[in-house]
Amino acid sequence: MTKVPDPPAPLPAPAAPSDPSTLPRPPSSPAPFAALRLPGFRAFLGTFMLTMMADNIEHVMSYWVAFQKFHSSALGGFAVVSHWLPYLVFSVPVGALNDRLDSRRLIQTGAGLFMLVSLGWGYFFITGTLQIWHAMVLLVLHGCAGVLWLISSQVLLYDVVGAAAIESAVRLNATARYLGMLAGPGVGSVIMRTMGPRHGMLLNAMFYLPLILWLVRAPFGPKFRVGAPPRRAVRGLRDILETVRDVRQIPVLTGMIILAGGASFFIGNSYQAQMPAFATDLGHGDPGAAYTALLGADAAGALLGGLLLESGRRFFRTETTSAFRLAILWAGALAAFALTRSYPLALGFLFLAGFFELSFGSMTQTIVQLHAPSAVRGRVLGLFNMAAAGLRAFSGLTVGIAGSLLTVHISLALAAGAFMTTALVLLARFRTPPARP
Repeated sequence: MTKVPDPPAPLPAPAAPSDPSTLPRPPSSPAPFAALRLPGFRAFLGTFMLTMMADNIEHVMSYWVAFQKFHSSALGGFAVVSHWLPYLVFSVPVGALNDRLDSRRLIQTGAGLFMLVSLGWGYFFITGTLQIWHAMVLLVLHGCAGVLWLISSQVLLYDVVGAAAIESAVRLNATARYLGMLAGPGVGSVIMRTMGPRHGMLLNAMFYLPLILWLVRAPFGPKFRVGAPPRRAVRGLRDILETVRDVRQIPVLTGMIILAGGASFFIGNSYQAQMPAFATDLGHGDPGAAYTALLGADAAGALLGGLLLESGRRFFRTETTSAFRLAILWAGALAAFALTRSYPLALGFLFLAGFFELSFGSMTQTIVQLHAPSAVRGRVLGLFNMAAAGLRAFSGLTVGIAGSLLTVHISLALAAGAFMTTALVLLARFRTPPARP
């Protein structure tokens, strides 16, 4: 029988608004790969990575078949919007549901919806009846499944590891995300070539089963908490307004949410969609190979960064000013990538960008996890994800549309500069000592 871990010690009271730099510290500095010493987290991490891989496998096969059938750039644009818009609309309501319901069941609902979408693609591929409106419905359902799964997973993560190992767990989870993103396209390509997209989609649906089955009896969540706060009713739009008011009382939360939102709005992952243009402009051999290498450099930098940081090499302390500095370095690396015309330098700058993105992204989420009041943890994480993921729906304007008017090089450099300015202002605000009465 799995031993139920002791519940995490209560977090210290949030810092007063006059002291925005103070962070609640975990009980002790975690050892390297501390979260992996917890059996519950090992199961959580394995199923998370498998789900992330299946998500990317589905993208590979569905985008390929849809493009071959319809040759519609509009459908490709809809795929991006439908992926991120649900985070903008539903993140806080899903977080509110986590404050009231069992996160395990919400994650299972999201995974079940993922399975349904893969089976839906498989059905339409096998019967040859896929139409554009079918694809649009499946893409919207996939985006909604992602919101349910990701936000509920972040809420459950704190129950699995507690405050002592949350920094290690968040960083390892972010690393697993990039590993899934790296493995997904490769595995998806192999499945397409060996089984074809028709039966490959049916196989992909099975990759979600381990997560669903593990959560049936996983000893985590509200039932296993001691002294759980009273549940708040789910109020829709009022939840967003009330959560914003709650967050405003805790300046470090406000700073992290603005930082994540700025990165999402100005840059997001829009530059990845423009990689074919960057590869062609860099003129280094075959554009297809150059494109693959550029995407790989970004993901490899993030993967190596996560492993280095988790191994005990603490280049930055987990605090608000460190998060701002890492964000500034990320923006600087992307601006340098946008402006360089040297292919080797471009690979190097993207590698650094991946390292800094994982570093500041995992740090911001760690700070939010440590500061979120337990009574509204789901709502706070929902608001954070609304900013960090939902606002990516607009990054296509700041980089993509602007790039069609200028060039993608200039538009990415300008977007990186705008975000760097935002991070510098936040850094100055949090470094300034509070005024004495």
